[in-house]
Amino acid sequence: MDLQLKGKTALVSGGSEGIGRGIALVFAREGMDVAICARRKEPLEAAAAAIAKETGRKIIPITADLTKDADAKAFVEKGHQALGRVDIMVNNAGSAPGGVLEHLSEADWAQALQLKFMGYVRCLRYVLPIMVKQGGGRVVNLIGNDGVKPSYWEIAPGAANAAGQNLTKSLAGQYGKHNISFCAVNPGPVRTERWAGLVGAMARDMKLSYEDADKLAPSSIPMGRIAEVEEVANLVAMLASPLMHMVNGTMIEIDGGQEKSLMDRLRDR
Repeated sequence: MDLQLKGKTALVSGGSEGIGRGIALVFAREGMDVAICARRKEPLEAAAAAIAKETGRKIIPITADLTKDADAKAFVEKGHQALGRVDIMVNNAGSAPGGVLEHLSEADWAQALQLKFMGYVRCLRYVLPIMVKQGGGRVVNLIGNDGVKPSYWEIAPGAANAAGQNLTKSLAGQYGKHNISFCAVNPGPVRTERWAGLVGAMARDMKLSYEDADKLAPSSIPMGRIAEVEEVANLVAMLASPLMHMVNGTMIEIDGGQEKSLMDRLRDR
């Protein structure tokens, strides 16, 4: 199927590694030019160079810390200037610390909301006027399934994700009249650079070895494994396609049918 993405443009936050890099790569393979941002300059530029070399597309690296409003504005404005227009905005940057309530500090809660939620708000504040002016666009927010499948160990990420899901649905209602549609992709566990850190934290909190925690991870997923980056990126590309423009205000889980988090399953052992 032709996704009709050739010649279109996108901004992808958190594009230096993991899911964001995977999305930028799939977009470029579909014939798109992409601006990506991340906080660390060297890995960001390396990712952009590698994607451009493989695909021959224009990949613009823009260093930005989306906890800062000025950086979010600069990312959107520089990306728009370099690409000429913004057909698709993918909000992906950010993560939130896991842990139980009694172990989470004020700083942990602030971190959860500042990047994972407010980073999305900041980018949208600047990209939506551009999309309105050009006559339409598409927003895909990468959020997380613990916003709709709560876990006691992921209470801070879950709160940030629930806020992001509410934001997605609310803006879908507001901006549909401008031919701008929104959807949220809610991954469960995905094998990224961040996964090792999550497994380590789970092992520590549940007093397991890293190896045992990693083996137990798929036990919460009926498919028997965690998702790969390419699977998430392919879903995002499909949802970003003009063919899917009427999919508005929709949230899609990509978690293999996960019903309980790993930590909840370990607690019940």
